[in-house]
Amino acid sequence: MLKSLLKSKTGLLGAALVILVICIALFANIIAPADPNKQNLLNKYKPPAWYEGGSIDHLLGTDSLGRDELSRLVHGSRYTLMVAFVGTIVAGAAGVLLGSLSGYYGGIIDVAIMRIAEIQLAFPFVLLALFIAAVLGQGLGNVIFIAGLSGWVRYARVVRGEFMAIKEMEYIEAVRALGCRNMRIIYHHIMPNVISPIIVIGTLEIAKIVLMEASLSYLGVGIPIIIPTWGRMLSEAQVAIFNAPWLSALPGLFILLTVLGVNLFGDWLRDYLDPRLDV
Repeated sequence: MLKSLLKSKTGLLGAALVILVICIALFANIIAPADPNKQNLLNKYKPPAWYEGGSIDHLLGTDSLGRDELSRLVHGSRYTLMVAFVGTIVAGAAGVLLGSLSGYYGGIIDVAIMRIAEIQLAFPFVLLALFIAAVLGQGLGNVIFIAGLSGWVRYARVVRGEFMAIKEMEYIEAVRALGCRNMRIIYHHIMPNVISPIIVIGTLEIAKIVLMEASLSYLGVGIPIIIPTWGRMLSEAQVAIFNAPWLSALPGLFILLTVLGVNLFGDWLRDYLDPRLDV
């Protein structure tokens, strides 16, 4: 697996970006030069060190409340990545489970799951997310729950379609004739052939959840305001986008590199894990 990764330039670049962002999140307390919530109104809108008027004490400048931008970016990576990755795992686990049951068993189970999915798709998700956030209130766990709720339908529909096609193949009929139980057929004989689209969806969901968190934070119903996240930093920077463009550019760049890295790595992983590509 490592040899295959080293041969893929895009996969290696994606893995490097993902590892870099994860390391920044893990060692945030060491990398950050200051408390991300410490305010100093005398130093507000300080430009980065390479700008005229910048200071080495604030390498990436300060925001409207004089908080160190580098510290907020570093600490914000923790919460943004937590929401994105945990939300993707929650959505993927729920969607794959429901989609596999729906596609394999069919009948009333399929009808019930798909009707629930269609009902959710009938509502604009932003309104649904606002309603849930307003009821549950602000909180990291609540945002992760909303992220999971937003993504399970896509997994379920794709996995259901794959299961409906694969379960009719001859090798599935063969293992069924040998007496394999349904759960073993699902998770040992069909699921390995569904991994590829799951990975692709997962990489796209990470980007979607990052943007969703930014939207909820912008509307004031996401993660509590005392917790720095890249999405909240973007929303707070819009009032000074012309006077202090670095406040928007820096968190936007972090989001871009994170999403790019996950997509590149996920694309390589899909190619590596898909046995059909070796035929």
